[in-house]
Amino acid sequence: MTTKRSPSAERKQRPDAQQNRERILTVARRAFTKSGANASLEDIAKQAGVGIGTLYRHFSTREGLLKAVYFDVTEQLAKAGQEFAETLPPVEALRAWMMLFVDFIAEKQIIAPALNALIDDPRTLIEASYTHIWETVRALVKRAIKSGDIREDLDAIDLLRALIGVANIATTPDWKKSARKLVDILILGSRPIK
Repeated sequence: MTTKRSPSAERKQRPDAQQNRERILTVARRAFTKSGANASLEDIAKQAGVGIGTLYRHFSTREGLLKAVYFDVTEQLAKAGQEFAETLPPVEALRAWMMLFVDFIAEKQIIAPALNALIDDPRTLIEASYTHIWETVRALVKRAIKSGDIREDLDAIDLLRALIGVANIATTPDWKKSARKLVDILILGSRPIK
């Protein structure tokens, strides 16, 4: 008599399999950023130190790998927000996360064409990842307001809109430098008026 394994037991990956997955995602992120949607999956597997079969076991399609890279980046943004909140004063945590978000926008500008080329409706993917980003910035702003570092009338969505607005002019070579300046201006402008 065979015993059925529970779905949760089947989904839990061995530590080495999880490490393989993480290496694949790290390498794929660099490859898609550099080469777009047509980055060689064989090269990604080789650079990650796995066989192509291992890559396909984790990500059965190129689209699946690209989606996983995008979600991994947004999850890392959320985790970074939590880490900043645990290790930095409130306003510094908010500023550090906003600087990281500028890097995310820069990377997204490069990955976006790959997403658009492969995925039927990239808007759905972006909307799904927005929750991670929104919850993170909202928690950081709430914490900074509670500490008195940020004005009580600040809405987290205003900060996101300002940073995303910068992404619309991301075609100039120095836009990232300007976006970083904007973060400091936004933080300064968000301070309580005395």
